[in-house]
Amino acid sequence: MAKILSPPRFWRRFLRHLLTLLGVSIILVVVVMALQAEKLAPRPPVAIDIMARLKPPGFVDPRSGQTMWLGTDHLGRDVLSRIIYGSRISLSVSLPAVILSAALGLTLGLLAGFYRGLLDILVMRLVDLQLAFPFILLALSIVALLGPSLRNIVIVFAVTAWPVYARTVRGVVLSLQEREFVLAARALGARDYRIMFYHLFPNLLSPLLVLASFEVARMILLESALGFLGLGVQPPIPTWGNMLADGRDYIRDAWWIAAFPGLAIMITAAGVNFLGDGLRDLFDPTLQHTE
Repeated sequence: MAKILSPPRFWRRFLRHLLTLLGVSIILVVVVMALQAEKLAPRPPVAIDIMARLKPPGFVDPRSGQTMWLGTDHLGRDVLSRIIYGSRISLSVSLPAVILSAALGLTLGLLAGFYRGLLDILVMRLVDLQLAFPFILLALSIVALLGPSLRNIVIVFAVTAWPVYARTVRGVVLSLQEREFVLAARALGARDYRIMFYHLFPNLLSPLLVLASFEVARMILLESALGFLGLGVQPPIPTWGNMLADGRDYIRDAWWIAAFPGLAIMITAAGVNFLGDGLRDLFDPTLQHTE
């Protein structure tokens, strides 16, 4: 069986991992921004004010006395407010996509590794085909067929991300098939579903949790890339990706339009990766530090 840390030891090691704490702090800030956007944003994210267009960070509007802490874009919209609301899209896309792709990959990988044979061959060939298909081309095809929307972007990511979970789960299941606790369960007459869900599944949670944390960061970057290409959630809904696209034509004269959304993407992805590194260290017995 996989080695499970007791809760006290887990939390002691978790609190000593500084990068993990930093990652958790960043993620909490982004979650609070997404949940409390109406209260935190100084202005509505789609409010257009041509008289205040392309104002630099720290600009104070003489008409209202309001400070534009991160400046305004080419339509006079407050960059800070749009970044805060854009965090909702990043989380609304990445989290459901990771959950759906992990569920699909876990199911297929577990069945393929457990039963092997023809099912294993079919699933693995499907994985190979999926990995050989360019992501952008697949995204273009699905978006062209279904239209660009939040739901369709989640579908695109779920469809393209499941193979990495399936390959990981299959490899772990194959390595556990001949372990003593599985053989003992078989000898006692345990049914297949009981072996899979009571003996194999608990041993899959640690690698799946670590993998999912890294996939969340990848989904955030991919959502921003699709938004930049115009394939993501469509304006006027603010996303970090379409904010980057808006700022590319003004990068010389109004750098803040693209710089601050890019910084938000970088910090959020880094925070999720920091958390993933910490979880890997906590769950991998070969990397755990001695106390």
